[in-house]
Amino acid sequence: MRGTAGATAAEDTASGTASPPPGRREAVARAVHDGVAFLRRKVRAGELGSLPVVLVLAVVWITFQSLNANFLSPRNLSNLSVDIVGTGLIAVGIVFVLLLGELDLSVGSISGLAAAVFAVLNVTNGVPEWLALIVAVLSGTAAGTVQGYSIARTRVPAFVITLAGLLTWNGIMLAILGSSGTVNLDENGLVAKLTSYYFTNDAVAYGVAALAAGAVFAVTDLDRRRRRAVGMPHRSLRAVVVRAGGIAVIAFTAAYLLNRFQGLPLALLIFLVLVAGLDILLRHTHYGRQVYAVGGSVDAARRASLNVTWVQTSVLAVSGTMAAIGGLFLASRITSVSQSSGTGVLLINAIAAAVIGGTSLFGGRGTTWTAVLGMLVIQSIASGMAITDTPPAAQFVITGGVLFAAVVIDALSRRSQEAHGRA
Repeated sequence: MRGTAGATAAEDTASGTASPPPGRREAVARAVHDGVAFLRRKVRAGELGSLPVVLVLAVVWITFQSLNANFLSPRNLSNLSVDIVGTGLIAVGIVFVLLLGELDLSVGSISGLAAAVFAVLNVTNGVPEWLALIVAVLSGTAAGTVQGYSIARTRVPAFVITLAGLLTWNGIMLAILGSSGTVNLDENGLVAKLTSYYFTNDAVAYGVAALAAGAVFAVTDLDRRRRRAVGMPHRSLRAVVVRAGGIAVIAFTAAYLLNRFQGLPLALLIFLVLVAGLDILLRHTHYGRQVYAVGGSVDAARRASLNVTWVQTSVLAVSGTMAAIGGLFLASRITSVSQSSGTGVLLINAIAAAVIGGTSLFGGRGTTWTAVLGMLVIQSIASGMAITDTPPAAQFVITGGVLFAAVVIDALSRRSQEAHGRA
């Protein structure tokens, strides 16, 4: 029997079909079982995080790649990375407002207003670009601050005051543009280069990828050490390394693909830096904890002596600032500003990006990176429709369906969290 078993094992090894040792099989089975159990607990507790939107994005990419092999080409992915920036920046600002359980309907008009302010100051009146850009961004900050303070002092729902703002800022934009209606920007100017400049040296993209992975490791490990020091639940060092490694794989893959076309777009670099900075502001500062606290319960925040007026005002100021910056990037993409700037589906896409990405409509849950994921989904659908010659009507139907699914998942997650005492 022993000889027969040995001969059989030798034959399997020789033929290359040797099965893995029993210990390894048990370890793999245990890892799979633990992973499934972990996912099941997350689903039951309503803590899916970004998993649904990642799955949706994967389905969208696989579908359009099967329909047209050019969808995941370096050229199309590079264009996609620039196309998400303008609306994506606006969506990041909306995340701050949604964290309070409110909604800002004025961001489209503020983006158009900022673009008009820049164009008229620089092109019509000859103000230096850098100064006109600063004034344009500050105009968005001022508009958001006015709205935020009004919401905090009157306690009128944000969507009502920002709806009034939508009309007001749009009217001011039309008055600034005047009878000409359209102002063309200098194609070689500072704002135009925001979306037309690429770092063609391959080392830049790879360097940014390395810095991103290193920053994720440093920030996550610092958070782990702080939590461990005060006895709070924390990630293991292995989990931190795995997370940073996953980011490194994604970052270096993206860098490789971008370098195969024109290199790293300046627009994408600015976008990622702003998103990362605001993410640190939200999740690793006292101010960010105040925003989440007010979003969780305004009454509880007031009883805890938090300055709710300051938080609400500042959040709308952030939203207005990001809308202004996003408007300048949108103007840069087409090198012009017109009476239609900030209108159309811009507002809908910005809100949809934040919600699809996983920011809760009920407040208190979401990050700036969720807006990036949501914007990727929306723009990927638009890009896929364009290269497959699909009627535009289908784009609205598909995007609407994805948004509906995101809202349903958000509501079910909220209900599940309440059942588990976590909401």
